[in-house]
Parts: sequence; structure tokens; C-alpha cells
Amino acid sequence: MTSSLRHERHSVSDLKIHLVCITKYRRKIFTAESLELIHTSFIEVSKKMNFNVLEFNGESDHIHALIEFPPKLSISQIVNALKGVSSRRYGQAGYPKPYSKQALWSPSYFVSSVGGAPLEVLKKYIQGS
Repeated sequence: MTSSLRHERHSVSDLKIHLVCITKYRRKIFTAESLELIHTSFIEVSKKMNFNVLEFNGESDHIHALIEFPPKLSISQIVNALKGVSSRRYGQAGYPKPYSKQALWSPSYFVSSVGGAPLEVLKKYIQGS
């Protein structure tokens, strides 16, 4: 599989993360329709902030997203924008939030870097430099 690199004015990068967000109190509130609404809001945010949602899926109480982003954005900026806009759109569409609270999402999230060469390959490359 060939990696597509992001070419910016002063950088070339290949930054990808796996993001998992859970609902507040881990309530099972998502339906196929509400997950599609969240996916759509993620795409809207990604276009405005210049990153890409490569994959998206979810279950009744959490979502998974594979995101490619430029080095000028921090992971926390991306996550805050995604969770904020999707929560607002979710409420505007009339879907119920856990216990009728304002927040759709738990304040925490899981993120992991993905892609690229395995660590052992990178270590050997650096040691051989």
C-alpha cells in the first residue's frame, strides 16, 4: 500500500490517528440515522479545518474515526471541534442527549497514531544513520 503524503508550503507529512469518542455516561443512544448525522458533521468540520476523515463508524455508545491531518493542527483542536459541532448538530436535530444534559460526549477520548513503518524498523533506520 502506497502512502499518500500531505504536501504543505513548509512541510511534507503523513499524520494519521484513530479516534474513539464515547457518549456521556456511555449511554446507548445512537441509531444508524444519528450516526450518519455525526459522520456528516465530522466531514463538515474536516473541510473547514483542512483535515480528512478517512473512515468513520460507530455503535450505540461510541464512534471510531480514522483521521489524516496537517502538522499545524493539534489533536486536541481536532477533537474539540469534532465533538463540539457534532454535539450541537445532534441536539439541533432533536435527538436525545444522555439524561437531557447539554453534553453528548464524555469529556475524555482515546487516540492513537497509526500508519507508517513499525517502530522496530524506524529504530533500526535511525541507528543506522
